[in-house]
Amino acid sequence: MSKQHFPQASILGYPRIGRRRELKKALEAHWAGTLTEQQLHERAFAVQQQNLERLVQLGLDPANGSLPGDHAYYDQVLDTLVALGAVPSRFAEVLSAPLSTADAFTLARGDAQRAPLEMTKWFDTNYHYLVPELGERTTLRANPAGLLENFTAHARAGHTIRPTLVGPISFLLLAKAEEGAARSGFTPLHRIDELVEVYAQLLAELAAAGVGWVQLDEPALVTEAGARHAVPGGLAERVYRQLSSGPRPALLVTTGYGTAGQLTRPGEGLGVLARAGVDAVQVDLVRGVAPQPEFLGQLQGTTVVAGIVDARNVWRNHLGASLIALRALRQAVTAAGGRLAVGTATSLLHVPHDVALEGNLPEGLADWLAFADQKVSEVLTLATGLEHGEDAIARELVATERALAARAAYPGTTVPAVRERLAGLGEQDLQRPDEQQRAAAQRAGLQLPLLPTTTIGSFPQTAEVRAARAAHAAGTLDDQGYRRFVEQEIARVIALQEELGLDVLVHGEAERNDMVQYFAENLDGFAVTEHGWVQSYGSRATRPSILFGDVTRPAAFTVPWISHAASLTGKPVKGMLTGPVTILAWSFVRDDVPLQTSARQVALALRDEIQDLQQAGIRIIQVDEPALRELLPLRAAAQPEYLRWSVDAFRLATGGAAAGTQIHTHLCYSEFGEVIGAIDALGADVTSIEAARSAMEVTADLKSFGYRRGIGPGVYDIHSPRVPSQQEIAELIGTALDSVDRQALWVNPDCGLKTRGYAETTASLANLVAAARQVRADQLAAI
Repeated sequence: MSKQHFPQASILGYPRIGRRRELKKALEAHWAGTLTEQQLHERAFAVQQQNLERLVQLGLDPANGSLPGDHAYYDQVLDTLVALGAVPSRFAEVLSAPLSTADAFTLARGDAQRAPLEMTKWFDTNYHYLVPELGERTTLRANPAGLLENFTAHARAGHTIRPTLVGPISFLLLAKAEEGAARSGFTPLHRIDELVEVYAQLLAELAAAGVGWVQLDEPALVTEAGARHAVPGGLAERVYRQLSSGPRPALLVTTGYGTAGQLTRPGEGLGVLARAGVDAVQVDLVRGVAPQPEFLGQLQGTTVVAGIVDARNVWRNHLGASLIALRALRQAVTAAGGRLAVGTATSLLHVPHDVALEGNLPEGLADWLAFADQKVSEVLTLATGLEHGEDAIARELVATERALAARAAYPGTTVPAVRERLAGLGEQDLQRPDEQQRAAAQRAGLQLPLLPTTTIGSFPQTAEVRAARAAHAAGTLDDQGYRRFVEQEIARVIALQEELGLDVLVHGEAERNDMVQYFAENLDGFAVTEHGWVQSYGSRATRPSILFGDVTRPAAFTVPWISHAASLTGKPVKGMLTGPVTILAWSFVRDDVPLQTSARQVALALRDEIQDLQQAGIRIIQVDEPALRELLPLRAAAQPEYLRWSVDAFRLATGGAAAGTQIHTHLCYSEFGEVIGAIDALGADVTSIEAARSAMEVTADLKSFGYRRGIGPGVYDIHSPRVPSQQEIAELIGTALDSVDRQALWVNPDCGLKTRGYAETTASLANLVAAARQVRADQLAAI
């Protein structure tokens, strides 16, 4: 089969929740029972059509396969699972292939008897994917119906899309062995031969339906675990030779998120895939390395899609520099018998829709930014410049240079006082009193029971809370009225926790719309958006803040709310802060200073806030770092340096805390075993950590490592609407006690409760407290 020419310009994916979060609203209405499945399909199709029409309006060709068909109701990994008919064994009693939309939602959200699929971070991003579960006998069966229906419907509307699936190697590397299977030495990759046959069937049926191009995403080939498969004679070559040999559409294989294959041999993975017979291979030129000529020699007519536009950050592309790089790469690619096209480094899933929707950014900032729509235009501009020369894009080149110069000259970009304070720091600023001294002071001061119960921080954000915040922002509710409302909400949350019998209370965070945005609103150097929504998982979306300058803290901002909560109860109330790494991970960060410099600046601001909380009498302060694992580099060689500065940033923030102040931290939804040493190095007195969905898997890592400080593995999965029973929670606590000393164990949910409703939250927390008391009594009786 001769290789097909890929379009000169394309993108790997586009934001799918809608410019005004239309898909989110439709999903939640459907789950609430106010929208039928048919109505959901209709609204979702309308969002997809709006997105495709926008891409065509921006300049992508509607007929040549340049439009990505990466639409998903919930998650692209889940959609691939559905297309493969890979029903987890524990759902086999209620689900069978072919899986429907309702079946997919059952896997994503669970049911009364079964917890949903585990969820974790997509590589080093804040996007969450659902983890497939495979065993030795899990059914694999081609289910192309959804892909075909979507392609056909859009074709009728005049748009030829490029259906997108997670590639077979990445699908298996992202999956986990189902319970019991791993003990026999089974790993999902053992099913690769059967899985490739299913992919081949899918491709054949898509080709028969007239599909011209299919995109297979293989980002796992850039990871430490996956790189060894993208070498000559390796698994990637074997898999793609097989997929290229049968009836199929033209194939675009993408990597993204780094360099596929060995880092010492850039382009090796590209050469392997080209030699295997695929038609186009995408390379990430933002976080990856440009391919070397020795591997370009294997192209044999393959199109190289140069991912030169950053799809994970929001700064304008330096068009002039990119054009120079593209020209050099095209010369090498052409000499090797290939073609060069222009694209994005990854899907635009990770950025908001359109800068033009923003009306309240600081003066001049919008001109420095590029959201998804602007990045599509950058791809098209670079393709035009590559094809027709600089004169064809002269206006765009001049505008870019002016914007870059204005950004560099902006007064907030560099604040001398901040730089001087950083320069004066020493190792002593990272130290707290020794652990024994802290433990004794905290036992005496806090007087907590065995297996103390608490929550992670936030309580449900009701419609009334959101309405009050919106009215305050709009100016229809004055400062005094808003303060009174929030104080009343805090009082309600404190009273509920006392009624439930929790041991350590929180103020509920009614004043915070988002755990990062709230801090960005109160720290100089950040900007926040109105409509900059980015999907986190399912129907959940966040608005990442934009870090554009040096960071300072004008005044204490959490103290008034925490102090008010503490005045309402005799129990300890936690001060709630978001850690420096998480603030950066869930923001769009500067690309003009090292990330560790920004982390230290944020840490200094938090250090000052902790000092003020202590002075206000707060003796438990939680500094959340759920993104610690998220930013871990995908390759081992870069991981120690990241872990060093990220741990140091946390220790800088907390280094001024007194011995009697108990420092908590929180982590969620990542593979914690990979960073257990760093978690220990943080030096937090208590760490709460996600564990419910994974059935306490992390506790084995804690035991193996010898972790000794306070630990609260989550016993209530807050990302699902189901209410865990008292017995279920008691069993999880018992499992934790098999690995964790009872004097160190805390009982808490997996994460904050912001996204849940009060009915399910109250019922779940009541069961949590009852289970803790049950196990506490059993433990005390055994002493």
